Amino acid sequence: MISRDVQDPLAPQREAALFYGLFLRGHSIDSIRKDIDVPSTLARKWMRGKQYEDSFKDNLKRLYQYRKQVLAIFNELVHNERGRAKLQ
Repeated sequence: MISRDVQDPLAPQREAALFYGLFLRGHSIDSIRKDIDVPSTLARKWMRGKQYEDSFKDNLKRLYQYRKQVLAIFNELVHNERGRAKLQ
């Protein structure tokens, strides 16, 4: 059995690649970014929740960081694609 603490180090890249595929198929970049991102206002609201245990809040922090990482990778893929298109 695999420990829950062990993560796939390539998971953010794979998820960003899935969203990048949607971009290449013509989906709106803004709508994709909204789907990926967790707004900081929402994250702060989650963290203020008195009903949540500390361990759950830790999971929310990890989720927030993960989504930001996926978004950064996605943005880099889009940036590289646009640069490649200019060269052609």
